[in-house]
Amino acid sequence: MAEPEPSYIDYEAFLDPSFSPTSFANNLVTSTNNPSDTPLDLSTPLSRVLFDIQEIDTHIHNSTTKSALPLLTHTRDQNDAGQRVLQAVEAQVAVLKEGYERLERDVLRKWEAAEEVRGAAERSWATVRLARAVGRCLMLGRQLEGQLVELTPRFVDNKGDESAPLMREDHRALVRASHTLLMLRRMFMTTADGEEGYGLDRVRVIRTLRSDLITPAENSVKARAQQIVNKFSLKAVFMDEEHPAVSPGPRARSSGATTYAQQEELRARVISAITALYLLSPTPKSNIPVTSFSPELLLATLKGYIHTSLSASLAALTRGLSMLPSLDRALLEVSTRCQHIVALEGLLQTVKPPVHPFLIYPSSEQDGTETQAALDKKKSNLLRPVLQALDTSSLPSYFWRSLASSLSPAVQEIVSRGGVSARTMRSNQDRLREDIRACVLRGSLSSSPGLKREIFVEVELLVVSQMKYLQRIPSALEKTSGSKVRYDSTLHASGWGCGFSSARERIHGMRLSEGQQKPMMSKRGELLDERAPTWRMVGAIL
Repeated sequence: MAEPEPSYIDYEAFLDPSFSPTSFANNLVTSTNNPSDTPLDLSTPLSRVLFDIQEIDTHIHNSTTKSALPLLTHTRDQNDAGQRVLQAVEAQVAVLKEGYERLERDVLRKWEAAEEVRGAAERSWATVRLARAVGRCLMLGRQLEGQLVELTPRFVDNKGDESAPLMREDHRALVRASHTLLMLRRMFMTTADGEEGYGLDRVRVIRTLRSDLITPAENSVKARAQQIVNKFSLKAVFMDEEHPAVSPGPRARSSGATTYAQQEELRARVISAITALYLLSPTPKSNIPVTSFSPELLLATLKGYIHTSLSASLAALTRGLSMLPSLDRALLEVSTRCQHIVALEGLLQTVKPPVHPFLIYPSSEQDGTETQAALDKKKSNLLRPVLQALDTSSLPSYFWRSLASSLSPAVQEIVSRGGVSARTMRSNQDRLREDIRACVLRGSLSSSPGLKREIFVEVELLVVSQMKYLQRIPSALEKTSGSKVRYDSTLHASGWGCGFSSARERIHGMRLSEGQQKPMMSKRGELLDERAPTWRMVGAIL
């Protein structure tokens, strides 16, 4: 190739990446004009630029003409090489395209067909799973319906004695119905995607089943179990020589109608009701630790039973204190209700918590030794949560303490009103004290030695709750009434001695008359006198 011809044009400056046309034009104009010239001469720099362009064009033309054959040869070689590369690439592309077509034919189409089959299988499996869940719910619903029929009282043959047909019900169906309701509850709680009950809420049959059968059945089972617990009495506890939970009253001993089998049946009936209430207590989720579970439904029912006994006992005592001839009957009723509570405590102490399917129980063994939770589980019974809920050490203690605290306002009201009852209570304090003490002792009889200390406290509380207002009746009542002691034949016939004439003054705020001995104060600030029961006196009775 020939050497390039010399040229006055600085090609390096034009090919420099930092070349600026504006700077080049500015330099060209300033070099062809004086700075002091007002009109600028642009024809000279323009001619210079045109001349340079013409020179460059001529140079390009000459270089192209001289190098035409090498350029054409190089272009042809490049074209031939490109054709060879294109042919090789086209062959590879054809092979690749054929491979992709074969893959599409052998894999993609089969995959699309398999994907359709998979979707159909998933939908079929979801349908089968939903149908299975619906079928299980319907089966459990039918089972629950049969258990409700078993709970309905029906007549049975009384060994040929047509004059006395028996009404019986299968109380064990309460527990079976509770387990059935728990299984249905689990089905309705596991509604997440992939769980057993997923999609049940969208099935109309299940919604109808839940609203027309399950919810009424659960309410019926709860109501029936609560009714059995609320009707609890001494007959529900079996009394043998080894474990005499309670001592039957004279009425129970004289009747002799309750046989061993009947007592066992009544006891099992109450246990079934308690178990059903324990199982049907609400749970926030399906898996919770046993230590954090509280049988709210059972506790509420037992609290209601105890508070009902308290209300009835308070009403009976208030009525008996208002009409003293009926006080013996009222005290007998109160002691009987306390015996029922003692019997309930003994029953709860023998019943262990049933296995709940929603609870997580700790393992009983770990490294060959039992954990503390396992030991507590062995020692646990249904009495412990009741005592914890009531914050007491025993149910009779709670009964007498609550009754004593509620009886004080009633006695205060009776004394404040005055009348025959207040005067007779004042004149027969000793006998009233002994009757109340006997009532507490009779109602709290138990085989547990540890309960005697509780009875000791309850006697003091209940006696003082009534006596503290009677001690404040001054001897000035006789002067206020304007008469002396008179004989009342009605009260004497009932064994309540004599009384004073009526007085309407409020005894609680009256001052002691002159010369009257100042009453002693107990450690709890209660008013006592010399005849008030002391701890030693009550301990001697026990």
